[in-house]
Amino acid sequence: MANKAQIAAASWGVKTSFHSLVALLLAGAVIGVVYLTRDAEQPALDEDRAALLQNSAEAASPAPAPSASEKECDLFSGRWVFDNVSYPLYKEKECKYMSDQLACEKFGREDLRYQQWRWQPRGCDLPRFNATALLERLRNKRLVYVGDSLNRGQWVSMVCLVESAIPPNLKSMSSEHNYSLLIFKAAEYNATIEYYWAPLLVESNSDDPVNHRVPDRIVRVQAIEKHARHWSNADILVFDSYLWWRRYQMKVLWGSFGSRDGIYKDVMMPRAYEMALSTWSDWLEVHVNRSKTQLFFVSMSPTHERAEEWGGDVGQNCYMETEPITKEGYWGSGSDLAMMRVVKSVVDGLKARGLGVQILNITQLSEYRKEAHPSIHRRQWEPLTEEQKEKPISYADCFHWCLPGVPDVWNELLYAHIFHNRTQRLEDRVEGL
Repeated sequence: MANKAQIAAASWGVKTSFHSLVALLLAGAVIGVVYLTRDAEQPALDEDRAALLQNSAEAASPAPAPSASEKECDLFSGRWVFDNVSYPLYKEKECKYMSDQLACEKFGREDLRYQQWRWQPRGCDLPRFNATALLERLRNKRLVYVGDSLNRGQWVSMVCLVESAIPPNLKSMSSEHNYSLLIFKAAEYNATIEYYWAPLLVESNSDDPVNHRVPDRIVRVQAIEKHARHWSNADILVFDSYLWWRRYQMKVLWGSFGSRDGIYKDVMMPRAYEMALSTWSDWLEVHVNRSKTQLFFVSMSPTHERAEEWGGDVGQNCYMETEPITKEGYWGSGSDLAMMRVVKSVVDGLKARGLGVQILNITQLSEYRKEAHPSIHRRQWEPLTEEQKEKPISYADCFHWCLPGVPDVWNELLYAHIFHNRTQRLEDRVEGL
């Protein structure tokens, strides 16, 4: 049997000679596309589609974004502009921590326009990402991403955005807790950028980064401490959890795994999701240091599995797509507004109890980017069958995102809010004197 380090090196594909990185990357293969894509399901929307589209802005809109004029600028509303001068912000081949799940150029994609689109908010400009400024802000601090493989992709993006600003001998990668916690460290700043694997946030039988048992998914919606102890005391927390909940119902366990007294019940969605987020919010309310920690929740990352929704052929998906969607307000069935409403409700409840969580509303802006997924241009974790080889669309990954690409913009938005929120807290403190 191959040892874990060997499996990791083959799965994640990070280009490095550090032994610690080899161990780190074990999680990549199984956290990857195979099980997630195979198990993903299209949710049943809870209202007539036309009504959902009409109400989407109200249902998913976050608190006002930072700007000189709050009334004129919403960083999450705008359009994509082709910009091959300023973008990409880094080169795929030059980021030694790149994942083979997201390295589309490495795995044969020749059209690289997906790397060169800039998000242009309506009424203002998105601040230019400054790696040195962010690292200075993170001095002696922890930035922790918590969630599923989409959040892991955003973590990889952030590491690639900052690592070129750090001398080789002052940066390192390591893993802890059975490879669930991945840690990039900038020694000069005593800063870490971390990722913790918790695809459902609460405890589940999918918590092992190697053995997920995805088809038989079970969650303990009232149990979160197993995970939360690993992100406790972080200075910036970035959560996401959507894709693994995308099913009509979820098997919920009251009790512990392995206990004969456990009670199992199938709970319809999105009620099961709401129960889990309630546990998450209760933990935050009790344990988060309000004067220290900034909290973010990344909204749903859209999928592009039905080409007919954007004017393509029935039965097609993101495979062979090369241009973004230009129709303003486009919304596909891969984004579930019912689930987004749950997040908004829970976050509003926390705000009423004195704890602010900023929603990074990346859903609409990402909806336009049907061409920015890996499709077939990624490492295949299992050998392709002859049938798959004859029909590439059958194994195209329309869930994750190529890097450089869309997750870099998510991090640009995070960057803007990290600095804005700190300024806002200072303003609030001054007004309270």
